[in-house]
Amino acid sequence: MPETIPHQIQQRAVERPYSPAYYVKQNGRWQATNWRHYAKEVRQAGKALMALGLGHGGKVAILGFNRPEWVVFDLGAMSIGGAAAGVYTTCSPVEVQYIVHHAEALVMLCENKSQWEKVKEKRDNLPLLEQVVMMRGAEDIDDDKVLSWDEFIAKGEDVSDDDFQTRLDALKPGELATMIYTSGTTGPPKGVMLSHRNLYWTSSTMKDMVDLRSSDCGVSYLPLSHIAEQIMTIHGPAQVGSAIYYAESIEKVADNLKEVQPTVVFGVPRIWEKFYAGVTAKLKQATFPKDKLVAWVQRVCRQVNDFKNEGRTVPLPLELQYKAADKLVLSKLKPALGLGRARMCVTGAAPISKEILEFFAGLDIIVREVYGQSEDCGPTSFNGEGRTRFGTVGTAIPGCTIKIADDGEILVNGPNVFMGYYKDEAATNDCLIDGWLHSGDLGEIDSQGFLSITGRKKDIIITAGGKNVAPKNIEAALKNSELINEAVVIGDRRKFLSALITVDPEALDAWAASNGGVDGPNDARVQREVQKAVDEVNSHLARVEQIKKFTILERNFTVEDGELTPTLKVKRKIVNEHFADDIESMYQ
Repeated sequence: MPETIPHQIQQRAVERPYSPAYYVKQNGRWQATNWRHYAKEVRQAGKALMALGLGHGGKVAILGFNRPEWVVFDLGAMSIGGAAAGVYTTCSPVEVQYIVHHAEALVMLCENKSQWEKVKEKRDNLPLLEQVVMMRGAEDIDDDKVLSWDEFIAKGEDVSDDDFQTRLDALKPGELATMIYTSGTTGPPKGVMLSHRNLYWTSSTMKDMVDLRSSDCGVSYLPLSHIAEQIMTIHGPAQVGSAIYYAESIEKVADNLKEVQPTVVFGVPRIWEKFYAGVTAKLKQATFPKDKLVAWVQRVCRQVNDFKNEGRTVPLPLELQYKAADKLVLSKLKPALGLGRARMCVTGAAPISKEILEFFAGLDIIVREVYGQSEDCGPTSFNGEGRTRFGTVGTAIPGCTIKIADDGEILVNGPNVFMGYYKDEAATNDCLIDGWLHSGDLGEIDSQGFLSITGRKKDIIITAGGKNVAPKNIEAALKNSELINEAVVIGDRRKFLSALITVDPEALDAWAASNGGVDGPNDARVQREVQKAVDEVNSHLARVEQIKKFTILERNFTVEDGELTPTLKVKRKIVNEHFADDIESMYQ
């Protein structure tokens, strides 16, 4: 069988026809769709796109939250030799127009009327877009170019299964399968071209690394426009026939996790930070003797997981203590978080604090950090079972080679490295040299092969005194404070380093409740608390790296204001522009 994800989908329908492929919550209950029907939906979507004129190499675009239609439309296009470009739901009409037009999309899928309005607003600048399809349940749109989901599927009724199969069998591993548009921390987004080989090899490798099983299940809630969520929602399950639950909405993710109790959980650092903030706030309320019990459980779990992370056998006396800790505390705590059955928890897409990972280890929740980028299909390195070291991003995934360039840049080579940027030869040539992906990240590899990220080449601060400072680790250390939501270190061509700080509103409310109330993020007591955090971080830094001044901003950074990417990475350039007056005030 050809090694492509579309072939895997059809094969799962043969091997596991009546096993659940995905679940959607309807009328208060999780309703399953089996692999046989899932594969049929993909065929129907592929045939409908053929009827609409999508040829081999044709492009489509998708704008909407995680839904079965998103995946079915994507796989339908992929199955007939096309490729989809996902668009983040937070994108503005201008950004939507840019991606859809740049991708040369012939057909587009939209979730609802509000997303369609973004397309409609810029339709005069979308001359190549011929048809828009709406997901199930969307409001009726009175427009000649718009089809409901049922109308779309009906278009393919006159296309035979044999014609679909011919297109499916014509797929070649080296051909384009999907396009991931970078979230653009600098400049407009670029279209990362990933081949069928990239997707198949990467998902197959990750399947083995996390021991993904047909009995596993996960919750799909992070943007499907991002390759990491595509691996977790689409390509990984296609390899083994596991099931996915589509979250009802971002707001209901926490509830959905508790209902589903997934076995595999992927989250960006902000998700784990939210868990951390919530749990620590509750643990602080514990009084004697519960506080002593919790401290004992954390100590036991850390010791147990130190052994497990190094691949060593846990001594019997410690194993017995662990079983007691599980019975008394863990068996109740984990399900309350939605992690009662979780055997593989993963974090990625942005840096996470070592202290947060160690905290979770104390609750017997090992959160394994993965590092990579869209340009190598998601993973470069991973903290695998029995080979995990907090504070690093693990070792190279099997079959992938990592080396450090003379200037400290991380270079990657392997079957997961992308084809190039769509219609951008110059950017491709800058990034892809002699088969090596130049990541733009700075790093170090220790004697045991563990990779540590030390910063971004473009983020390096050169002070007025000529000293080079990587802000990443300083910012991560500041964010260990329960009050600090984001920290952006400033200092390029300046005499000293300063920081813009935002306060987590939920953490502030909890802190205020136990401190007699506060008058907003710039209350004098909040200032003093943040100063304590800054002083603590400074005590571990060289003089040139220390934060001399900071400003607490009145609001948090947002995706809507352009200060965060959809995967919640800070856009430094935009932050510097939006808060220029605050920055200058620290240097007057």
